[in-house]
Amino acid sequence: MTTYIEDLVEVLAQAGDRPVLRHEGTDTTGAALLAEIRRTARALDGLGIGRGDLVALLAPNTPEALAVRYAAHLIGAAACYLSVPPDPQRRAAMIAQFAPRLVVVFPETADLLPPVDAVVASVGAGVGLRLDELAAPESDAPLQCRARPADLAVLISSGGTTGVPKGSRRDFARYSAMTATPPDPARRQLANGKLAYLTQVLVDQTLLGGGLVVLQDHYEPEATLAAVARERITHLFLVEPQLFGLMDHPGVAAADLSSLQAVTHIGAMAAPVLRQRARRMLGPVVMHTYGASEIGIVSALPPAEHDRPSRFWCAGRIVPGVGVRFRAADGTLDRRAGAIEVRSPAMAQGYTNRPVEEAEHFVDGWYRTGDYGCLDEEDMLRILGRRSDIGELGAVTPVELQDTLCRLPSVRYAVLVADPETGVRIAAAQAWPGGAVDVADCRAAVAARYGEAVAASLQVVPMVAIPLTEQGKPDRVAIRQSAAARC
Repeated sequence: MTTYIEDLVEVLAQAGDRPVLRHEGTDTTGAALLAEIRRTARALDGLGIGRGDLVALLAPNTPEALAVRYAAHLIGAAACYLSVPPDPQRRAAMIAQFAPRLVVVFPETADLLPPVDAVVASVGAGVGLRLDELAAPESDAPLQCRARPADLAVLISSGGTTGVPKGSRRDFARYSAMTATPPDPARRQLANGKLAYLTQVLVDQTLLGGGLVVLQDHYEPEATLAAVARERITHLFLVEPQLFGLMDHPGVAAADLSSLQAVTHIGAMAAPVLRQRARRMLGPVVMHTYGASEIGIVSALPPAEHDRPSRFWCAGRIVPGVGVRFRAADGTLDRRAGAIEVRSPAMAQGYTNRPVEEAEHFVDGWYRTGDYGCLDEEDMLRILGRRSDIGELGAVTPVELQDTLCRLPSVRYAVLVADPETGVRIAAAQAWPGGAVDVADCRAAVAARYGEAVAASLQVVPMVAIPLTEQGKPDRVAIRQSAAARC
């Protein structure tokens, strides 16, 4: 088999003078990107980097950051875009755990680098070796790809909100399966999520398919709407809080979103009423997927299948080639419902230097997600929530509670998080601008639908804004801390 990087080199060579990347209004052609990859690969080779080594990047969303990663892969080395947990100690522990041979920083990220036991290089920044200066005089002639299918290719970092981020690892064979995609030259992907997460996969899929990637440094609703209109974006990927922020932005009604073909949101906790509002506000382009960095995409509900109310409760059909099974509380396998386990050609092979977590989640070729789920009457996957948030299967789920709360006139958005120490379920509730969350109304609505006992176990915490992680997901730790401070 050929590796994804060999396929990418061929695609970029065929692209020639066609733009493949756009960043801050500047285009990078296929030929220019390929030349930069080859020069950088030779510079890395000159530093002794090769097969079996890991190049870690504290990277912004720029063409230069992509070129370094592809260069590492071209000479058979692995690469990892590092996440940025909030404190330097966790960043240092993450880098020590991943054990890179080389860490690369950029002007936007150099100040985020803690002291590390690794060689440091920079691109455009006065830190360590200047990789860009080493690459500049190198040849951009064709270079034999050294990557082999069984070589380590990528680590994809977790967010690390509760500790040191984990790095799920894949060899080139697994990562090539993860990025395999049909040709789609008309695809124009807006990439405004951090490259450390699944955004890197979307970038690779778009380039491999012959499309154009528009890079933005971060997600912001107004800038996203402007980019969609200006760049005629066809594909947009958002985590659920970003989707809700976009659909409720004051400028959405006037924005030109006519180019959009798919606004894909990933997650497991979206209230159906919010998903329905997203479709009304953004049009029949909203697509829901369930997956994770460890397993890739597990199920998908495309825009055309959002055609009845029941569909907004589910995560769609399991994608071909992916196996899903359910484990009951007594450890036996159940055909329809239970703790979700996944097997996939794109599944990671474990966590780097995290044997306890690896043994807990990667078992006999299956990944234990920590989510409860079931198959509905149409054999579509329904995600019931985190096991830690539900307790026993059959209990009222976080999604059900969120949906009840988000139907109230005072609540714009709500997130449910369990406090394992007290057994209380925390409902972080955000009001509409200029309004206030009616806590009594929230309790009454939950009691009316699910009973007084469920309402009594719920702590409603009004918030000006739901705290988010670097990935843009609800920050469960911050929500628990905010709730504890109000007790």
